[in-house]
Amino acid sequence: MKTKSVGIVGTGPAALMAGTVLLEKGCKVVFFDQKKAVARKFLVAGNGGFNLTNDEELIKFVSHYNSETIKDSVRSFNNTDFRVFLSKIGIETFVGSSGKIFPLKGIKPIEVLKAWQDYLIHLGAIFKMEHVLNDFNENELFFESKGTINVYKFDYSIFALGGFSWSITGSDGNWLKPFSEKGIQCKKFEASNSGFELLESEFLKDYAGKTIKNCKVFAGNEEKFGELVITEYGIEGPPIYALNASYREGKTIKIDFKPSLTETLIADKLKKAKNTSEGLRDLKLPKVVIAWLKFTLNKEDYQNKIKLAETIKNFQLNVSNLRPIDEVISTIGGVDMNSINETFQIKNFPKSYCIGEMLDWDAPTGGYLIQGCVSSGHAAANSIISHS
Repeated sequence: MKTKSVGIVGTGPAALMAGTVLLEKGCKVVFFDQKKAVARKFLVAGNGGFNLTNDEELIKFVSHYNSETIKDSVRSFNNTDFRVFLSKIGIETFVGSSGKIFPLKGIKPIEVLKAWQDYLIHLGAIFKMEHVLNDFNENELFFESKGTINVYKFDYSIFALGGFSWSITGSDGNWLKPFSEKGIQCKKFEASNSGFELLESEFLKDYAGKTIKNCKVFAGNEEKFGELVITEYGIEGPPIYALNASYREGKTIKIDFKPSLTETLIADKLKKAKNTSEGLRDLKLPKVVIAWLKFTLNKEDYQNKIKLAETIKNFQLNVSNLRPIDEVISTIGGVDMNSINETFQIKNFPKSYCIGEMLDWDAPTGGYLIQGCVSSGHAAANSIISHS
């Protein structure tokens, strides 16, 4: 049987996992990247707390994805499978208190990446850096490198070009137009896993860096518990990121500052206090929340214990916007999921695949993004292997 050759454009976790599966099955794999070093965004993401996946049970785990194709890929190569692979290349992991899975303490993101790349090179992988994708067809990839156009022929191609956040790492979204021009249906990029810019940002600037713990952010039936951080532009944190989709859908976003207490119990505590300020302190609300309530409510409503209790449980955020795309953790948009089949094969380019963040799917932070990427790469590689 002829050895299959595969060109993989991109070197993020989706690309690396696709290459891993292919190389382990004896395929010839060449990676291309426009940067000088591999997986730049993977490393930058690691600077903020390097959670690789999550320990949630699979049924709940897959519920965080908005794409059935991504869900199926995660079921096929799940969080446990990923940990087993990491252990195989010498990266042991542990489960944090929130369920997030991290490399053992002391193992830096660059060490994870080096172990993975060394494993791939040992299997025969070739890495060609500073190669910018110029064009492609069914069996050829065209790259510009140092002023020269180079053509490479492969049996299959896998595109893992990333989304449009943190463009300095190479995720610049410049591929969107040429892909669209080839008849591959694409959607414009939008921010995801972003902080909320708030109308009262000027007031909140004095509290930038302050945290609000043990609260609930909700919109309709969607809710997320956790910790929030006040910023100069507004507010951020995992519960905020998780409600980005609700905001994009036009839903009103609210905060419950005391999810452990009912509105009635809060009102009773406020009524028993000597005054409103003492009552709010007795509820152990952070100073920023107390100041924010006072800033938001008129004097009459602030002194009205029932109205104040209602506001504490249903504090509406005056969201003006998400952060600029280049600042956010991830994006939605890119290649429409309807443009690929269930194994990530491009429908009108059957020998080409799209994986990872360049596809239009969404998931929150907490390990779900990286897992979705590696699972999509795993599925695409197995599809290529299965072809006779």
